[in-house]
Amino acid sequence: MPPKKTFLRAEWRKLAMANYVIDPSILEPHVPYGTELDFWRGRCYVSLVGFMFLNTRVLGLKVPFHVNFEEVNLRFYVRYQDGGEWKRGVVFIKEIVPKAAITLVANTLYKEHYQTMPMRHAWEEKDDHRLINYGWKHRGKWNEFEVKTAIQPSPLAEGSEAEFITEHFWGYSRYAAQQTIEYQVEHPRWEVYEVLDHRIDFDPGALYGAEFAELKEMTPVSVFVAEGSEVVVRQGGKIGGIID
Repeated sequence: MPPKKTFLRAEWRKLAMANYVIDPSILEPHVPYGTELDFWRGRCYVSLVGFMFLNTRVLGLKVPFHVNFEEVNLRFYVRYQDGGEWKRGVVFIKEIVPKAAITLVANTLYKEHYQTMPMRHAWEEKDDHRLINYGWKHRGKWNEFEVKTAIQPSPLAEGSEAEFITEHFWGYSRYAAQQTIEYQVEHPRWEVYEVLDHRIDFDPGALYGAEFAELKEMTPVSVFVAEGSEVVVRQGGKIGGIID
């Protein structure tokens, strides 16, 4: 079957990822119909991800004031068996962006969970390290995710945790109790930066619901930064049918 038409084309750059091992029972109520949780070496992950959208085009067009912007999301990992083939994908608990129009389009077309908040970012390159910071303002307080990385990225190691986290090429969201939206995300294999230090200051209970409050006291099992690349997001379809 030929790929669906391109819905969005952009660059995703400097993806800071903090990865937590979580009780699968917390995520089960959020798993879309037809999919199941995807584990790495028996462990269930949820990731806090901050990054930049750059050179964004929707249906081939650059929308004024919506070309370059931040996103911070909380996501977990699922898989879906399609004709004997496993597709590995992500599900978003929430995606935070600074533009209300993006929230409207994504929530309407893809039944995602976008929310609009004031956001900021800073990238600094020093002689021997990089500093990458993403901030988002919720209920009058700035939340922050900051990482200090090595200058040069390295290739992904085969079979690594970072490979598992970055190489999920499908998105899934709940459309109805027994319907799921599926869309394909295309990008090359990413390089990753070693993280030398990090700082996370956020209120996951207030942002994502009481079931995620424990993340505030948890230490991520890993933190790394993917350089990113140009990405293509294909138009979505329903599992079992095409979106009307």
